[in-house]
Amino acid sequence: MAGSGSSMLYSFLLFTVILSLQMMYRGKLASSELFTILGGFISSLLFLVLLTFIGNFQETNGIRTDWGAVILAEAVALIAASTVHRVCITTW
Repeated sequence: MAGSGSSMLYSFLLFTVILSLQMMYRGKLASSELFTILGGFISSLLFLVLLTFIGNFQETNGIRTDWGAVILAEAVALIAASTVHRVCITTW
């Protein structure tokens, strides 16, 4: 099983790769209805990976993960989804 440090590193790397790919292909993701739904799914992956990163970061510092981490991860994922298409916010 992966430790908190390696899991934090992998989740941060996945977050940056997913976010950069989403920004690179945001024109394609907004081009049709099916791709818009895919953009919402990708934004939900951003939420999951960012929440994993924040939880592992707080665990390494000895802080318990609370609802603030969930709200922060959700806000970042919603902002990223809104840059693709406004419907991506509602589909994730």
